[in-house]
Amino acid sequence: MDTVKRMSPKSDQELIEEFRNGKIEGFNELVRRYQEKTYWLARRLVNTHDDADDVVQDVFVRVYEGLKRFRGDSEFSTWLYRIVTNVSLNAIRTRRLKDFIRYDQLMDNLFPDEVTTDAYILHEEYQTILGKAIDKLPAKQKLVFIMRYYDELSYEEIGRILNKSVGGLKANYFHALQKIKSYVQREINS
Repeated sequence: MDTVKRMSPKSDQELIEEFRNGKIEGFNELVRRYQEKTYWLARRLVNTHDDADDVVQDVFVRVYEGLKRFRGDSEFSTWLYRIVTNVSLNAIRTRRLKDFIRYDQLMDNLFPDEVTTDAYILHEEYQTILGKAIDKLPAKQKLVFIMRYYDELSYEEIGRILNKSVGGLKANYFHALQKIKSYVQREINS
């Protein structure tokens, strides 16, 4: 019979205190404990392995820098997941901006300044109308629409980010879509 007692794992708070007292092992253990969960949350939000890896790296840099100021008003895991969410949303915004710039460059290559086509003009007009329609939405509907339509997040992902029910999010998206369709049809028919 093995007489060696197994020590119970240290709590997150104990590991944080170790880190605050100068022992890097406390931080390293928190990383080991939460790295996989952090990765999968980021992966569900940003959709690609490479982006998720970048998010995880950024998250733990932020945790390292902010851990001494962590007040403990919430669980460490809650604080960590909020950081993952924020960093992931920033990564999505950055990726969308890069994709938009690439799209813009593609359009410039396909349609040089001296050549204008009906398709290009129609596309630009539609984008302008769509942007105006989205801007007219109430804040909650606008946020849900953007996350669902542009960022292609599932209702479950949006619910986790916004701490809202899936049913409420579906209703917000449905109403936003109806308002946008109505606005776009009015503008096109006028």
